[in-house]
Amino acid sequence: MVKGSGQMKYIFLMAGKGSRLHPLTLSYPKSLYKLDKDTSILKRMVSLIEKYDADADIIVVVGFMCGKIKEEIMGVTFEYNPFYEVTNSIASLWFAREHLENENITIINGDIIVEEKLVKDYICHRVDRPEVLIDSSIKDAGDYNVQVNNGKILVMSKDLESCYGEYAGITKLDGESAGKLKRCVEQMVECGMYDQWYENALVQMIFNEDFQLYYKDISEYKWTEVDCVSDMLLAKQIHMSL
Repeated sequence: MVKGSGQMKYIFLMAGKGSRLHPLTLSYPKSLYKLDKDTSILKRMVSLIEKYDADADIIVVVGFMCGKIKEEIMGVTFEYNPFYEVTNSIASLWFAREHLENENITIINGDIIVEEKLVKDYICHRVDRPEVLIDSSIKDAGDYNVQVNNGKILVMSKDLESCYGEYAGITKLDGESAGKLKRCVEQMVECGMYDQWYENALVQMIFNEDFQLYYKDISEYKWTEVDCVSDMLLAKQIHMSL
């Protein structure tokens, strides 16, 4: 299914404690939430990627209860963020920064679940420019929103009052943009900004470097970020619709 040459890398960021779902996630990482008796969020996403990209190089950045995650999934590379209690996803990506030295990278937040068709149609395809996935059908209840102009991202933020849609937790990079993100993440962490979402590095690049970040609108697909109980129910519905 993958078009082009060279191995694609997929980086899952799942070091966090899932505190917004406490007390449900006090005893297990959010990425191990069971969609059925045999399938967790992580296992489902990894299995779908491997189905449509047999040569996938999958990296999983862990932290909270990392032992349970390592027991859940085989055949992937693990990177450990030991400071998950006091850092955010930018620090997790910093610990995986050597993997950004590749021609095609997909970064996936660990609490994202999407329908199989989206993996087949887009996630396992190469890009020749940096793109984030957004959903233009979500205008009011988005968690991390985006504003766009002429096919490009103007800004992404949790504080946007007016937005084009919601960011869907997945970023795809070509080789040049992956290198730029690596350098920006390193600079931000060195400056003590380890409590930021890694996506804020993309925003910094837009503002400071006139970085051209494009988007793919996935409003026609089913997906959810698992942040509350209703999201957990929606995730199960998406999984059962296979």
